[in-house]
Amino acid sequence: MTKEPGRLRGWASGILRWVSLRLRLVIVFALVALVSAVSVAGIAYWLNRDAVLKRTQDASLRDFRESLKDVTDGLPLTADCRELDDAARRLATSTQNYQVLIQSDRGDAPRCTAYSNEDEFKAADVPAALRKAVDERREDGTSPYHLYWQRITMGDRPYLIGGARVDGGNWTGYMLKSLDAERKDLNSLAWSLSIATALSLIGSALLAQAAASTVLRPVQRLGDAARALGEGKLNTRLRVTGTDELADLARTFNQTAYRLEKKVDELSEREKASRRFVADMSHELRTPMTAITAVTEVLEEEQDNLDPMVAPAVQLVVSETRRLNDLVENLMEVTRFDAGTAKLVLDDVDVADQVTACIDARAWLDAVELDADRGLNVRLDPRRLDVILANLIGNALKHGGSPVRVAVRLEGEELVIEVKDNGPGIPEEVLPHVFDRFYKADASRARSEGSGLGLSIAVENARIHGGTITAENAPEGGAVFTLRLPRDASEAAEAAEREGRR
Repeated sequence: MTKEPGRLRGWASGILRWVSLRLRLVIVFALVALVSAVSVAGIAYWLNRDAVLKRTQDASLRDFRESLKDVTDGLPLTADCRELDDAARRLATSTQNYQVLIQSDRGDAPRCTAYSNEDEFKAADVPAALRKAVDERREDGTSPYHLYWQRITMGDRPYLIGGARVDGGNWTGYMLKSLDAERKDLNSLAWSLSIATALSLIGSALLAQAAASTVLRPVQRLGDAARALGEGKLNTRLRVTGTDELADLARTFNQTAYRLEKKVDELSEREKASRRFVADMSHELRTPMTAITAVTEVLEEEQDNLDPMVAPAVQLVVSETRRLNDLVENLMEVTRFDAGTAKLVLDDVDVADQVTACIDARAWLDAVELDADRGLNVRLDPRRLDVILANLIGNALKHGGSPVRVAVRLEGEELVIEVKDNGPGIPEEVLPHVFDRFYKADASRARSEGSGLGLSIAVENARIHGGTITAENAPEGGAVFTLRLPRDASEAAEAAEREGRR
């Protein structure tokens, strides 16, 4: 079950890496390439379009002007419509492949219009603006009449139409040239430029991917190293290659990791020394404490025979000796938890019998109300469960007063034991600290004579079972400590064994 979430996290982190910086780089590269390619293609298209149209236009208009002059120069001034038709057909035989119409403007003869092909080019096709410009006489040049042209569209097909009035003559000529071939050429050019733009876009995406991989690979390695460092692998280092900013970043990371590892090693050594000191001190105290305890037991037995002035002092020595002995035992237990050497010795336990035995051994039967059904069997460490119950019930009796209510129940595969006292409850500012070591600050309860380690040891014993202890105030008053343990702590015992070996 632990591998699947890790695989999902790795897949999710890979997706996030692709969606974030890598995709942004590819998009930026693609947009730059697209704008550049479209700009270049657009400029190339318009330049080629103008060049093609201008070349065709100039060639056609120049040929029309020269042909019109040659043809009309051979016409007599009294030429009739039939002769104009012949002249129009001769004009249309030009290599530029345009259609022609010629209009006669003689004042003493009827107006005549000749066509090279009336089906393709009629007088009605000539725009009024072009006709007006052609007929207008200019006085500012060597020639009173000029050649004018215009691009038009007829039936969705582009055309070039031009016209000129013959100087000194009585005729006006118009030509109509189809630009459909040029349009096809320009469409082919546009299609080619579109393909080139698409290819450049694809190339830019591939280039962006390569560039992104080049940039992001060191960043990804840095991210993996940072995650490994965060997981506690302080010997993680990056391979430094090159002299660029990424290499400098890798060197900085390595220096930081080295200093962090050194500092953590120093702190670990100090912590180990502190633990050794506490463990050694507790161990060394056990021998004199055993002797002192034996002496105090003798003094306690002889207390009735002692001088009344001496008896209170003896009783104080006895009580403080027991308290000191408990403190030494608790310190040794804490050092075992800190060192990871605490182990579970599992056995099948009837919870009701275990709680009853704990209460009876400490003479609390009159002060504790037990709500537990017999036959509720669990597999736990009996000694550690007894330590947990003794601390919770003793704490409730000491600070909350009797009667203390102990309720036992099963919730699925989880054992739940609630210990509720009859006191004023725990102040809200104290609740987050009740399980802290040596924390005894309590304004609403009587002064504690304990070591300040009982509840923290209870929490550690619950944790090694794979369980928890929580503290809260009941709505009707009083503090409630809830112990939750697995019904079978075998898996927790194996985990504790592996942790101890590690």
